[in-house]
Amino acid sequence: MRSIVRNVYCVGRNYRLHAEELGNDVPTEPMVFLKPSHAVVPMDGTELSLPGGRGEIHYEAELVLRIARPYVTGISVDELVDVMALGIDFTLRDVQSDLKKKGHPWTAAKGFRFSAPLTPYVAFPGTEEIGRTSFELVKNGETVQRGNTQDMIFSLQEIVDYIADHYGLDEGDLIFTGTPAGVGPVADGDQLTLCLDGQPLGSCAIGISG
Repeated sequence: MRSIVRNVYCVGRNYRLHAEELGNDVPTEPMVFLKPSHAVVPMDGTELSLPGGRGEIHYEAELVLRIARPYVTGISVDELVDVMALGIDFTLRDVQSDLKKKGHPWTAAKGFRFSAPLTPYVAFPGTEEIGRTSFELVKNGETVQRGNTQDMIFSLQEIVDYIADHYGLDEGDLIFTGTPAGVGPVADGDQLTLCLDGQPLGSCAIGISG
């Protein structure tokens, strides 16, 4: 990626329809989890190697913010973010379901290597403009997810304020802001493309090993 990745924050269940499609309660405050920085990999058209033999692997397309400077109280998203990308929060769904039953952390389901591919960065146009922009995940030529920040449960400002207050935010941190409805499994040989207002930003082929 363009610069060193520090912390990778992810917001779960930030689209009501996505929470409902998985049978989850809609949260009353942002649900934040972490991925290791080693999970981040460029979505540059090459094959992405994902683990096999651990149940279904689901795609979750997301808008990703890159933090450009240290957070200070009262700073706006427009001041804090310089560039953005689209990304996929790959999830070992069967592993996650088992972890939920046991009350264990999600790291084994969310934090495996290459589980956070990112398109190249583009300039962040500001919260007002991004609200008029949709992003899509195209799988094997078919659009399977479409999202817009206006449909989020928690706004971008609420997300950055919450993360900063609870965990801290600084230059180089990434925030995966949540996935819309339409998540589903990937298979060996699938072709995935992330688009912003219909324009492709990044793609990859899926290779499942083991």
